[in-house]
Amino acid sequence: METFGEITVEVDTANHVALVEIHRPPNNFFSLEMLASLADAFDAVDANNGARCIVLAGEGKNFCAGAEFKAKDPQLTSARSTKSDRHIYDEAFRLFSCKTPSVAAVVGAAIGGGLGLACMPDFRVGGPGSRFSANFAQLGFHHGFGLSASLPAIVGNQVALDLLYTGRRING
Repeated sequence: METFGEITVEVDTANHVALVEIHRPPNNFFSLEMLASLADAFDAVDANNGARCIVLAGEGKNFCAGAEFKAKDPQLTSARSTKSDRHIYDEAFRLFSCKTPSVAAVVGAAIGGGLGLACMPDFRVGGPGSRFSANFAQLGFHHGFGLSASLPAIVGNQVALDLLYTGRRING
């Protein structure tokens, strides 16, 4: 088992499957540092030929319930790191560039940027208790994490526009 980054992301490989798990329970709110840790983990799996696929999961009750808006550390709520010139979209680009086939195992909520994170892998599997929402319109800002490109490719243009414009929640 390998651990990556300030926000703990663990990779456990068995039988040619790399389980990449976010350890920020219960909601696994994302931040620049968490996305950088995920990108480092995906890069490491890509570099190691032992895994034939990646399963992306989150510890706790939610896959990723979106961005951390109430963090005590302002860097956790910022799209750009104060320690470097990195930006959330730099890390998202690294994730989308992964060559190893991947599957998101969605338990609980995938909200906002968490929905974007769930749309990044090649496939998604959601249980009966999973729920998805692009709540950006309800919060009054533009949707992010590549959802304008990834969501229509998954659910079709009409459904994607409905979800992005209304922010309504759908279940697994």
